[in-house]
Amino acid sequence: MDDALRPHELGSTQWYVLHHLARDGPTMQRELLRSLQVERATLSVVVATLVRKGLVEQVPDHVDQRRKLLRMTPAGQALWDALPDLSFIQEVAFGDVDEGDLAIAIRVLRTATERLDNHSRRETGA
Repeated sequence: MDDALRPHELGSTQWYVLHHLARDGPTMQRELLRSLQVERATLSVVVATLVRKGLVEQVPDHVDQRRKLLRMTPAGQALWDALPDLSFIQEVAFGDVDEGDLAIAIRVLRTATERLDNHSRRETGA
């Protein structure tokens, strides 16, 4: 994935943000944090980079100015349209894996991630 994105000066987390915005449209940054399951600081850096590149804009929420709506700019959409199709990655990685086995793996990893997140929140008091 990184090799395919490098010529476009994008990293995989930047791609995931653009992918989400291209698929779902404008999204509150907090919702994107939940969807991507990355650290808040990581997402902040990624979003700041995409904003600096002119690919994404952050718009303060009209009700709560602290909340930010993220949306792709026309330049971001143009880049997204020019990016290579990365669907081959899933086929290469999981093409011959039984769907039931894959569902179990996803469920186990999701549960482990949720447990670690909950543990981390308890430790930090968040």
